[in-house]
Amino acid sequence: MREVRAVLLAGGEGRRMGRLGQGRLKPLVPFGGACRLIDFSLANARASGLPEVLLLSQYEERRLMDDLERTWNTGPSFRVHFGPYDPAYRRAAPDLPVMLPARTWAPERGTADALIRKARWVFGGGASEVLVLHADHVYRYDYRRLVAEHRSSGAALTIAYQRIERRWVHLFGMVEFDRRGDLVAFVEKPAEPTGDLVFAAFCVFDAAVLHRYLELLDGTDWQHDISRDVIPAMLAAGERIRGHEVRGHWEDIGTVERYHRAHLALVGPEPTLPAHGMPWTIRPTVPRELVADRPGVRRALVPADLVNEGLVEDSVVFPGVRVGAGARVRRSVLLPGARVAPGAEIDSAVVLEDGHVQQVPTPREVGGVH
Repeated sequence: MREVRAVLLAGGEGRRMGRLGQGRLKPLVPFGGACRLIDFSLANARASGLPEVLLLSQYEERRLMDDLERTWNTGPSFRVHFGPYDPAYRRAAPDLPVMLPARTWAPERGTADALIRKARWVFGGGASEVLVLHADHVYRYDYRRLVAEHRSSGAALTIAYQRIERRWVHLFGMVEFDRRGDLVAFVEKPAEPTGDLVFAAFCVFDAAVLHRYLELLDGTDWQHDISRDVIPAMLAAGERIRGHEVRGHWEDIGTVERYHRAHLALVGPEPTLPAHGMPWTIRPTVPRELVADRPGVRRALVPADLVNEGLVEDSVVFPGVRVGAGARVRRSVLLPGARVAPGAEIDSAVVLEDGHVQQVPTPREVGGVH
Protein backbone atom coordinates (compact mmCIF):
# COMPACT_ATOMS: atom_id res chain seq x y z
CA MET A 1 0.00 0.00 0.00
CA ARG A 2 3.00 2.32 0.15
CA GLU A 3 2.72 2.88 -3.61
CA VAL A 4 -0.81 4.23 -3.08
CA ARG A 5 -1.31 7.95 -2.49
CA ALA A 6 -4.44 8.39 -0.39
CA VAL A 7 -6.06 11.82 -0.56
CA LEU A 8 -8.86 12.98 1.70
CA LEU A 9 -11.22 15.64 0.36
CA ALA A 10 -12.35 17.71 3.35
CA GLY A 11 -13.43 21.12 2.12
CA GLY A 12 -17.08 21.07 3.18
CA GLU A 13 -18.72 23.82 5.23
CA GLY A 14 -21.86 21.96 6.30
CA ARG A 15 -24.25 24.68 5.12
CA ARG A 16 -27.09 22.18 4.62
CA MET A 17 -26.94 20.98 8.23
CA GLY A 18 -28.57 24.01 9.84
CA ARG A 19 -27.57 24.84 13.41
CA LEU A 20 -25.63 21.57 13.62
CA GLY A 21 -23.21 22.90 11.01
CA GLN A 22 -22.93 26.46 12.34
CA GLY A 23 -19.64 27.32 14.00
CA ARG A 24 -18.06 23.97 13.25
CA LEU A 25 -16.35 22.32 10.31
CA LYS A 26 -18.43 19.66 8.62
CA PRO A 27 -15.64 17.04 8.82
CA LEU A 28 -15.63 17.56 12.60
CA VAL A 29 -19.36 17.09 13.11
CA PRO A 30 -19.71 14.50 15.93
CA PHE A 31 -21.11 11.11 14.96
CA GLY A 32 -22.30 7.93 16.61
CA GLY A 33 -21.52 8.89 20.18
CA ALA A 34 -17.87 8.18 19.48
CA CYS A 35 -16.13 10.25 16.83
CA ARG A 36 -16.35 12.86 14.06
CA LEU A 37 -17.30 12.29 10.42
CA ILE A 38 -13.73 12.62 9.14
CA ASP A 39 -12.49 9.92 11.50
CA PHE A 40 -14.10 7.10 9.51
CA SER A 41 -11.98 7.56 6.38
CA LEU A 42 -8.85 8.07 8.47
CA ALA A 43 -9.53 4.97 10.58
CA ASN A 44 -10.16 2.96 7.41
CA ALA A 45 -6.91 4.18 5.88
CA ARG A 46 -4.87 3.32 8.97
CA ALA A 47 -6.48 -0.12 9.27
CA SER A 48 -5.74 -0.72 5.57
CA GLY A 49 -2.01 -0.33 6.12
CA LEU A 50 -1.66 3.10 4.56
CA PRO A 51 1.11 5.05 6.28
CA GLU A 52 -0.24 8.47 5.36
CA VAL A 53 -3.26 10.36 4.02
CA LEU A 54 -2.93 13.70 2.24
CA LEU A 55 -5.49 16.22 3.48
CA LEU A 56 -7.08 18.42 0.82
CA SER A 57 -8.94 21.12 2.74
CA GLN A 58 -9.87 24.74 2.30
CA TYR A 59 -12.53 26.04 4.66
CA GLU A 60 -10.92 27.09 7.96
CA GLU A 61 -8.11 24.66 7.23
CA ARG A 62 -5.97 25.82 10.16
CA ARG A 63 -8.65 24.68 12.62
CA LEU A 64 -8.98 21.35 10.86
CA MET A 65 -5.24 20.70 10.61
CA ASP A 66 -4.65 21.57 14.26
CA ASP A 67 -7.36 19.14 15.31
CA LEU A 68 -6.06 16.31 13.12
CA GLU A 69 -2.50 16.92 14.26
CA ARG A 70 -3.58 16.47 17.88
CA THR A 71 -5.91 13.53 17.20
CA TRP A 72 -4.17 11.50 14.50
CA ASN A 73 -0.50 12.49 14.25
CA THR A 74 0.48 10.91 17.54
CA GLY A 75 2.30 7.74 16.48
CA PRO A 76 5.00 6.56 14.08
CA SER A 77 2.95 4.27 11.83
CA PHE A 78 0.28 6.64 10.49
CA ARG A 79 -0.18 10.36 10.00
CA VAL A 80 -2.17 12.98 8.13
CA HIS A 81 -0.03 14.96 5.67
CA PHE A 82 -0.87 18.64 5.31
CA GLY A 83 0.64 19.32 1.90
CA PRO A 84 2.28 22.76 1.73
CA TYR A 85 1.77 23.23 5.47
CA ASP A 86 3.28 19.90 6.49
CA PRO A 87 6.87 21.10 7.10
CA ALA A 88 5.59 23.67 9.61
CA TYR A 89 3.75 20.99 11.58
CA ARG A 90 6.72 18.61 11.52
CA ARG A 91 9.09 21.32 12.76
CA ALA A 92 6.76 22.33 15.59
CA ALA A 93 5.90 18.79 16.78
CA PRO A 94 4.88 17.88 19.43
CA ASP A 95 3.48 21.42 19.62
CA LEU A 96 1.41 23.20 17.01
CA PRO A 97 3.08 25.71 14.69
CA VAL A 98 2.82 29.38 15.65
CA MET A 99 2.46 30.47 12.02
CA LEU A 100 1.79 28.77 8.71
CA PRO A 101 3.05 29.69 5.22
CA ALA A 102 0.81 32.16 3.41
CA ARG A 103 -1.67 30.68 0.94
CA THR A 104 -0.36 31.58 -2.52
CA TRP A 105 -2.83 29.66 -4.71
CA ALA A 106 -6.38 30.47 -5.72
CA PRO A 107 -9.31 28.90 -3.84
CA GLU A 108 -10.20 25.43 -5.09
CA ARG A 109 -13.57 25.33 -6.84
CA GLY A 110 -14.29 21.62 -6.59
CA THR A 111 -12.94 18.18 -5.83
CA ALA A 112 -10.94 17.87 -9.06
CA ASP A 113 -9.62 21.39 -8.66
CA ALA A 114 -8.27 20.42 -5.23
CA LEU A 115 -6.31 17.59 -6.85
CA ILE A 116 -4.75 19.65 -9.62
CA ARG A 117 -3.86 22.62 -7.36
CA LYS A 118 -2.06 20.23 -5.01
CA ALA A 119 -0.59 18.10 -7.81
CA ARG A 120 2.91 18.37 -6.35
CA TRP A 121 1.80 16.50 -3.24
CA VAL A 122 -0.76 14.24 -4.90
CA PHE A 123 1.45 12.92 -7.70
CA GLY A 124 4.94 13.44 -6.34
CA GLY A 125 6.92 10.64 -4.77
CA GLY A 126 6.25 8.03 -7.42
CA ALA A 127 2.79 6.84 -6.38
CA SER A 128 1.31 4.29 -8.80
CA GLU A 129 -2.30 4.81 -7.68
CA VAL A 130 -4.33 7.61 -6.12
CA LEU A 131 -7.01 6.57 -3.65
CA VAL A 132 -9.66 9.29 -3.31
CA LEU A 133 -11.62 9.50 -0.04
CA HIS A 134 -14.17 11.92 1.43
CA ALA A 135 -14.58 13.32 4.93
CA ASP A 136 -18.35 12.97 5.33
CA HIS A 137 -19.01 9.27 4.77
CA VAL A 138 -19.78 6.80 7.53
CA TYR A 139 -18.49 3.29 6.87
CA ARG A 140 -15.74 0.84 7.81
CA TYR A 141 -13.81 -0.73 4.96
CA ASP A 142 -10.42 -2.25 4.15
CA TYR A 143 -9.17 -0.44 1.04
CA ARG A 144 -6.68 -3.21 0.31
CA ARG A 145 -9.44 -5.22 -1.37
CA LEU A 146 -10.28 -2.32 -3.68
CA VAL A 147 -6.64 -1.69 -4.56
CA ALA A 148 -5.90 -5.39 -5.17
CA GLU A 149 -8.88 -5.75 -7.51
CA HIS A 150 -7.91 -2.54 -9.33
CA ARG A 151 -4.36 -3.74 -9.91
CA SER A 152 -5.38 -7.19 -11.10
CA SER A 153 -7.83 -5.75 -13.63
CA GLY A 154 -5.44 -3.24 -15.18
CA ALA A 155 -8.21 -0.63 -15.21
CA ALA A 156 -7.61 3.11 -15.33
CA LEU A 157 -10.07 3.61 -12.48
CA THR A 158 -11.99 1.40 -10.07
CA ILE A 159 -14.98 2.90 -8.30
CA ALA A 160 -16.77 1.61 -5.24
CA TYR A 161 -20.53 1.31 -5.64
CA GLN A 162 -23.48 0.18 -3.60
CA ARG A 163 -27.07 -0.87 -4.25
CA ILE A 164 -29.57 1.39 -2.46
CA GLU A 165 -33.29 2.14 -2.40
CA ARG A 166 -34.18 3.84 -5.67
CA ARG A 167 -35.89 6.74 -3.86
CA TRP A 168 -32.45 7.93 -2.70
CA VAL A 169 -30.57 7.53 -5.99
CA HIS A 170 -31.22 11.12 -7.09
CA LEU A 171 -28.86 12.29 -4.33
CA PHE A 172 -25.87 10.42 -5.73
CA GLY A 173 -24.01 9.46 -8.87
CA MET A 174 -25.98 6.69 -10.56
CA VAL A 175 -23.81 4.02 -12.20
CA GLU A 176 -24.39 1.18 -14.63
CA PHE A 177 -22.07 -1.72 -15.49
CA ASP A 178 -21.94 -4.32 -18.23
CA ARG A 179 -21.71 -8.06 -17.66
CA ARG A 180 -17.94 -7.86 -17.24
CA GLY A 181 -18.25 -5.29 -14.46
CA ASP A 182 -17.05 -2.35 -16.57
CA LEU A 183 -18.71 1.03 -16.18
CA VAL A 184 -20.95 1.98 -19.12
CA ALA A 185 -22.93 4.91 -17.67
CA PHE A 186 -22.44 7.51 -14.94
CA VAL A 187 -25.05 10.18 -14.19
CA GLU A 188 -24.50 12.60 -11.33
CA LYS A 189 -27.68 13.23 -9.30
CA PRO A 190 -30.18 12.03 -11.94
CA ALA A 191 -33.58 13.72 -11.91
CA GLU A 192 -35.27 10.45 -12.91
CA PRO A 193 -33.17 7.47 -11.73
CA THR A 194 -33.36 4.37 -13.88
CA GLY A 195 -31.32 2.08 -11.61
CA ASP A 196 -30.43 1.44 -7.98
CA LEU A 197 -26.62 1.44 -8.10
CA VAL A 198 -24.71 4.50 -6.87
CA PHE A 199 -21.10 5.62 -6.69
CA ALA A 200 -20.00 5.22 -3.06
CA ALA A 201 -17.61 8.19 -3.52
CA PHE A 202 -14.34 6.42 -2.91
CA CYS A 203 -12.24 5.10 -5.74
CA VAL A 204 -8.72 4.33 -6.91
CA PHE A 205 -7.17 5.85 -10.05
CA ASP A 206 -4.10 4.94 -12.00
CA ALA A 207 -2.03 7.97 -10.96
CA ALA A 208 -0.66 8.81 -14.42
CA VAL A 209 -4.10 8.55 -16.03
CA LEU A 210 -5.70 10.79 -13.41
CA HIS A 211 -2.96 13.39 -13.77
CA ARG A 212 -3.36 13.41 -17.53
CA TYR A 213 -7.12 14.00 -17.40
CA LEU A 214 -6.79 16.73 -14.80
CA GLU A 215 -4.30 18.55 -17.01
CA LEU A 216 -6.56 18.13 -20.05
CA LEU A 217 -9.57 19.53 -18.21
CA ASP A 218 -7.80 22.35 -16.38
CA GLY A 219 -8.45 25.65 -18.08
CA THR A 220 -11.50 24.41 -19.97
CA ASP A 221 -15.14 25.22 -19.26
CA TRP A 222 -15.50 22.53 -16.60
CA GLN A 223 -17.15 22.19 -13.19
CA HIS A 224 -13.89 21.26 -11.40
CA ASP A 225 -15.45 18.06 -10.10
CA ILE A 226 -14.40 14.41 -10.11
CA SER A 227 -17.92 13.06 -10.62
CA ARG A 228 -19.13 15.70 -13.06
CA ASP A 229 -15.96 16.07 -15.13
CA VAL A 230 -13.16 13.55 -14.63
CA ILE A 231 -15.11 10.30 -14.60
CA PRO A 232 -17.39 11.28 -17.52
CA ALA A 233 -14.34 12.40 -19.55
CA MET A 234 -12.59 9.10 -18.92
CA LEU A 235 -15.72 7.14 -19.78
CA ALA A 236 -16.25 9.11 -23.01
CA ALA A 237 -12.63 8.49 -24.02
CA GLY A 238 -13.03 4.73 -23.65
CA GLU A 239 -10.90 4.27 -20.53
CA ARG A 240 -11.62 1.05 -18.69
CA ILE A 241 -13.43 1.80 -15.43
CA ARG A 242 -14.24 -1.10 -13.15
CA GLY A 243 -16.89 -1.38 -10.46
CA HIS A 244 -16.20 -2.72 -6.98
CA GLU A 245 -19.30 -3.51 -4.94
CA VAL A 246 -19.31 -2.44 -1.30
CA ARG A 247 -21.67 -4.25 1.02
CA GLY A 248 -22.61 -3.33 4.56
CA HIS A 249 -23.02 0.00 6.28
CA TRP A 250 -22.31 3.08 4.18
CA GLU A 251 -23.87 6.50 4.68
CA ASP A 252 -23.28 9.83 2.99
CA ILE A 253 -23.98 12.60 5.53
CA GLY A 254 -25.06 15.62 3.53
CA THR A 255 -27.97 17.07 5.49
CA VAL A 256 -29.22 17.04 9.07
CA GLU A 257 -32.04 14.72 7.95
CA ARG A 258 -29.52 12.15 6.71
CA TYR A 259 -27.42 12.68 9.83
CA HIS A 260 -30.44 11.93 12.01
CA ARG A 261 -31.47 8.95 9.87
CA ALA A 262 -27.98 7.46 10.08
CA HIS A 263 -28.05 7.67 13.88
CA LEU A 264 -31.41 5.95 14.12
CA ALA A 265 -29.93 3.10 12.09
CA LEU A 266 -27.34 2.60 14.86
CA VAL A 267 -30.05 1.82 17.41
CA GLY A 268 -32.49 -0.02 15.13
CA PRO A 269 -33.47 -3.68 15.48
CA GLU A 270 -30.41 -4.83 13.51
CA PRO A 271 -27.62 -2.23 13.77
CA THR A 272 -25.20 -2.60 10.88
CA LEU A 273 -22.49 -0.48 12.48
CA PRO A 274 -21.96 -1.47 16.13
CA ALA A 275 -20.44 0.90 18.69
CA HIS A 276 -17.21 -1.11 18.80
CA GLY A 277 -16.87 -0.71 15.03
CA MET A 278 -16.57 3.07 15.18
CA PRO A 279 -13.37 5.06 15.72
CA TRP A 280 -13.32 6.40 19.28
CA THR A 281 -11.84 9.88 19.12
CA ILE A 282 -14.27 11.78 21.37
CA ARG A 283 -13.38 11.06 25.00
CA PRO A 284 -12.09 7.60 24.06
CA THR A 285 -11.60 6.51 27.68
CA VAL A 286 -15.34 6.66 28.38
CA PRO A 287 -17.01 3.26 27.74
CA ARG A 288 -20.29 3.21 25.82
CA GLU A 289 -22.75 0.51 24.90
CA LEU A 290 -26.01 -0.18 23.13
CA VAL A 291 -28.54 -0.74 25.91
CA ALA A 292 -31.70 -2.69 25.10
CA ASP A 293 -33.63 -2.02 28.30
CA ARG A 294 -32.70 -0.78 31.73
CA PRO A 295 -34.15 1.87 34.06
CA GLY A 296 -34.23 5.17 32.18
CA VAL A 297 -32.84 3.76 28.91
CA ARG A 298 -34.54 1.82 26.12
CA ARG A 299 -32.77 0.88 22.94
CA ALA A 300 -30.14 3.61 23.07
CA LEU A 301 -26.40 3.97 22.56
CA VAL A 302 -25.17 5.58 25.77
CA PRO A 303 -21.84 6.41 27.48
CA ALA A 304 -20.88 5.26 30.94
CA ASP A 305 -20.81 8.84 32.24
CA LEU A 306 -24.41 9.65 31.27
CA VAL A 307 -26.26 11.40 34.09
CA ASN A 308 -29.86 10.45 33.46
CA GLU A 309 -32.88 11.35 35.60
CA GLY A 310 -35.37 10.92 32.78
CA LEU A 311 -36.05 8.48 29.96
CA VAL A 312 -33.89 8.05 26.83
CA GLU A 313 -35.34 5.94 24.00
CA ASP A 314 -34.10 5.02 20.52
CA SER A 315 -31.35 7.63 20.73
CA VAL A 316 -27.60 8.12 20.51
CA VAL A 317 -25.92 9.90 23.42
CA PHE A 318 -22.39 11.29 23.54
CA PRO A 319 -20.23 11.50 26.67
CA GLY A 320 -20.82 14.29 29.18
CA VAL A 321 -24.60 14.47 28.69
CA ARG A 322 -27.08 15.19 31.50
CA VAL A 323 -30.80 14.46 31.21
CA GLY A 324 -32.92 16.25 33.78
CA ALA A 325 -35.59 14.79 36.04
CA GLY A 326 -38.73 13.73 34.22
CA ALA A 327 -37.36 14.58 30.77
CA ARG A 328 -38.13 12.26 27.89
CA VAL A 329 -35.84 11.95 24.87
CA ARG A 330 -36.92 9.89 21.85
CA ARG A 331 -35.33 9.26 18.45
CA SER A 332 -32.70 11.93 19.02
CA VAL A 333 -28.97 12.63 19.07
CA LEU A 334 -27.44 14.31 22.14
CA LEU A 335 -24.05 15.87 21.38
CA PRO A 336 -21.09 15.94 23.82
CA GLY A 337 -21.92 17.77 27.05
CA ALA A 338 -25.53 18.54 26.05
CA ARG A 339 -28.03 19.35 28.79
CA VAL A 340 -31.69 18.36 28.65
CA ALA A 341 -33.86 20.43 30.98
CA PRO A 342 -36.02 18.72 33.61
CA GLY A 343 -39.41 17.81 32.22
CA ALA A 344 -38.42 18.44 28.60
CA GLU A 345 -40.08 16.42 25.82
CA ILE A 346 -37.69 15.92 22.91
CA ASP A 347 -38.53 13.83 19.87
CA SER A 348 -36.68 13.52 16.54
CA ALA A 349 -34.09 16.18 17.24
CA VAL A 350 -30.40 16.92 17.61
CA VAL A 351 -29.54 18.49 20.94
CA LEU A 352 -26.43 20.62 20.52
CA GLU A 353 -23.67 21.19 23.03
CA ASP A 354 -25.24 24.47 24.15
CA GLY A 355 -28.62 22.81 24.74
CA HIS A 356 -30.26 24.11 21.56
CA VAL A 357 -32.79 21.61 20.24
CA GLN A 358 -32.69 21.31 16.44
CA GLN A 359 -35.84 19.59 15.23
CA VAL A 360 -35.39 17.21 12.33
CA PRO A 361 -38.12 16.75 9.74
CA THR A 362 -38.30 13.00 9.24
CA PRO A 363 -39.89 10.91 6.46
CA ARG A 364 -42.51 8.32 7.25
CA GLU A 365 -39.93 5.59 6.93
CA VAL A 366 -36.43 5.78 8.30
CA GLY A 367 -34.22 3.15 6.76
CA GLY A 368 -30.96 1.72 7.98
CA VAL A 369 -28.15 1.30 5.50
CA HIS A 370 -28.43 2.56 1.93
